[in-house]
Amino acid sequence: MTKKRISRRKFNCMEQLSNQDGIIAALAIDQRGSMVKMLENAVGKERYHIDMVYEFKELVSKELTKYVSAILLDEEYGFKGMKAKNANAGLILSYEKTGYDVNTAGRLPEILAEESIQRLVKKGADAAKVLVYYNPDDPQAILDKKHAFLERLGDEARAADLPVFVEPIVYDNTISDDKSPEFAKIKPSKVIRTIEEFTKNCYHIDVLKVEVPVLFKYVEGFNDNNCIVYSQKDAAAYFKTASDAATRPFIYLSAGVPTKTFHDELIFAGQSGAKYCGILGGRATWFDGVAAYAQGGKDGLNKWLDTVGRDNVEHLNKILKQYARPWYDIYGSKDNIEVFDINLAD
Repeated sequence: MTKKRISRRKFNCMEQLSNQDGIIAALAIDQRGSMVKMLENAVGKERYHIDMVYEFKELVSKELTKYVSAILLDEEYGFKGMKAKNANAGLILSYEKTGYDVNTAGRLPEILAEESIQRLVKKGADAAKVLVYYNPDDPQAILDKKHAFLERLGDEARAADLPVFVEPIVYDNTISDDKSPEFAKIKPSKVIRTIEEFTKNCYHIDVLKVEVPVLFKYVEGFNDNNCIVYSQKDAAAYFKTASDAATRPFIYLSAGVPTKTFHDELIFAGQSGAKYCGILGGRATWFDGVAAYAQGGKDGLNKWLDTVGRDNVEHLNKILKQYARPWYDIYGSKDNIEVFDINLAD
């Protein structure tokens, strides 16, 4: 296998974002508009104040980064969380504008106008994260815009010498309900083709943050009262095929599923031969803490974080230790990586 060349700074950042086993065991709490809605619904509009969002992210970061390798935050609402995180945990900062323009076709991505990757570096980021809505069946004109956007992003990250994480979220133009059995049937193909595209060298993406390739609530044996869309054999094949399509490190996002479901997904992925190198676990890790905060304020949330929240993270860490692979395994091994120095101009 040809050696993979990685700049020294990017390599060091990847090490900072990983645990001692080379696994990216990271926490995600970069929700913006959705976080406001969660807290507003939990405490009631009459009690809600924006400072609650700042405090919630601060407390989650302060407590749970003791047990994770990194945290993903947004500066807009997570600036206190950035300061409160454990010094040993790496920092990933969101670089995209949240949501998309519903009046423009294609759910086109947009970078925060006031940011650059150079600025994220100065703010202590070990990586930048960009979410991109992606439908491989979109018209070529839409795909060209997104591909060019990601090429520019990759080049900017290379120039700033910072790892970039890209989070592609698949969708369909005719099936609007992405939790439906109808969408479940077409999701595996969309996820697999998206991974095939985004691991191409032209994008220079360092880590893909991907969805699991199925809607797990429709998998035989895990479907509860839902219909069965996938047999376990078919679901396992989709996990393996999606993993085999990746030529760069990839991690799973929790996509808002319940805590137990996320655990089941990760175990099933590992047992199916998926070579994922970690997670960015969001609501599956801390969502129930919203109710604890609404009911008991700062003390209630701290108590929840020190018990249930910590248990959630430690359970995930045990699963990752058993099933996840080091991020450098995609390149053969750490010994197969050639680290080189870049002399950036002042």
